[in-house]
Amino acid sequence: MTKIDCSVRISTTMSQERLIKMVTQGDKNGVGKNHTYYSTYNNKNKKDPSKKYEAKKYNPIAKTHTVYKQKK
Repeated sequence: MTKIDCSVRISTTMSQERLIKMVTQGDKNGVGKNHTYYSTYNNKNKKDPSKKYEAKKYNPIAKTHTVYKQKK
């Protein structure tokens, strides 16, 4: 019987320094409103750091791609 070493842990959490909250307004009918994604984003790479980050991501409630905007 082989012994497995469980002392090594792999961290699956995100870094809190670059963590942003992204919220959607839903589709054109308002379905899926306020669905949230948490993502990491490096603000130093942007040309204008005062702007909020936007990305199009899949909304599982509306079952379509919607625009998510940075909330934090």
